Amino acid sequence: MPAPADITPRPGYPAQLLAVSGRALAQLVRTPSHSRRAEAARKLARHSLWLSAAGAALIIVLMLAFDQTEIQLMPARGTPSLWPIRILTDFGKDEYVLSVLGGTLVVLALVAAGLHGTRRGLLLGLGTRLQYMFLSVALSVFVVEILKYLIGRGRPFVSGKADPFHFIPFEGTGAYASLPSGHAVTAFALAFAVSALWPRLRVFMFTYAIVILLTRLVLLAHHPSDVVAGALVGIVGAMAVRYWFAARRLGFAIRADGTIVPLAGAVSGRLKRVAHGASAP
Repeated sequence: MPAPADITPRPGYPAQLLAVSGRALAQLVRTPSHSRRAEAARKLARHSLWLSAAGAALIIVLMLAFDQTEIQLMPARGTPSLWPIRILTDFGKDEYVLSVLGGTLVVLALVAAGLHGTRRGLLLGLGTRLQYMFLSVALSVFVVEILKYLIGRGRPFVSGKADPFHFIPFEGTGAYASLPSGHAVTAFALAFAVSALWPRLRVFMFTYAIVILLTRLVLLAHHPSDVVAGALVGIVGAMAVRYWFAARRLGFAIRADGTIVPLAGAVSGRLKRVAHGASAP
C-alpha cells in the first residue's frame, strides 16, 4: 500500500509575512557568533579613534581660520538663481533617504512573503543589505540630532553677522542646529554603507556625498566645519553598524586580520548558503 501523500497545508500569506518580519528583527539582536569579531572590534576602535582625532583637528582649524571667510564668499541666502541647488540638496535629507530605504524594505518583505526557496532567499539577502544601509543612516542621524541640541551652534549669519562662534547650547531650534550638518551625516553614512556593500560604487557614492556637502555651503545652511563634522559622524556611524552586522554574519565576512569585507560577489556555494539560510530583510 503506497504511503499517504503529505497534505500538510502550507502556511498562508499572513503567517509567512509575520515570519519574515519576525526574523528581520530577530537577526539584528541575536548573539554575535563570528569567531573573529574581537579582531574586527579592535580594528574598528583603532580606525574610529584616528579618524575622529584627525576630523576634530580639521574642524578646529576650519572654525578658527576658514569658516568666516567661506560664508562671506557665498551668495546671499534666498538668491533666486540658486533654485537648482535647493532641489539638489534635498537628495541628502534624512527624512527622504530613510523613507526610500524603509519603504523598499517593506516592499521586499511583502514580496518575499509570497515567494519560496531560492528566490525568497536571494531577495532576503538583498533585504539584509538594505537593513544595513537603513540603520547606518538612522543611527548616524540619531547621534547628530543629540549633538545639535547639545552644541547649539548658530547657522551662518543667524546673529546678523558672520560669526562662526555664535553658540546657544540646548536651544533646540533649527536656527541653532548648525553643527554637525544633518545632510552631510546622511549623505556620508549612505555613501559609506553602499560602498561597503558594493565597492565598485565607491567613487559614485562619495561624489554624491561631496556634492550634497557643497550644496549646504552654497545655500549658507552650514559652515565648512559643520559639514566636515557631519561627514565624520556619518562615516563612523556606518562603520559601527557594519561591525554589528559582521559580528552576526549578516552581509559581511571578517578576515583573519579583522578586516570586514562584503559577502556580495562571493562564490556560488556561499550564495546558495545565503539563499537557503538568509534572514528576513
